[in-house]
This record gives sequence, C-alpha cells and structure tokens, in this order.
Amino acid sequence: MSKAEKLLKRFLSKPKDFTYDELKRLLAGFGYNNISRGKTAGSRVAFIHPETKHIIKLHKPHPKPELKRYQLDYIEETLKNRGLIQ
Repeated sequence: MSKAEKLLKRFLSKPKDFTYDELKRLLAGFGYNNISRGKTAGSRVAFIHPETKHIIKLHKPHPKPELKRYQLDYIEETLKNRGLIQ
C-alpha cells in the first residue's frame, strides 16, 4: 500500500487528529493546488484543480492544525461528487 493510499484510508476513517498538512498532501494527490491569496486572505484557503477548475474552499484550522469533523465530511462529499473516491 502506497503512502497516498494509506493517507486516503486514514482520511476516510475521519480521525480527530487529521491535520491541515495531511489534507494538503491528500488533495495534491488528486491534482489540487493550494491557492495563495496574499496577506488579506486570513485563515481562508482554497484548493483548485487546474484541469477542471474545481475549487475547494475552507478555513485553515487554528490555533491547532487538526481539521474539524464537518470539514472532513465536506471534503469527503466533494471528492465523492467529483468521482475521485468511492
């Protein structure tokens, strides 16, 4: 099992300690790029798929790096709707 497969399996189990850095790696594996919006963006972040132009927007977790359950649910639903996961 590759690192990407292990990370996806971990994500789908929705652990309470899934971090923003892990999310960046997971989405990069599906072809998404992190959009840098400059200093005024604050904690809002977006990931865009260059081919489909699909955007995933969320708030970067702070002060702790762990994502909230609703964020994991949103990302899972989005990836399923795009046909990237089952």
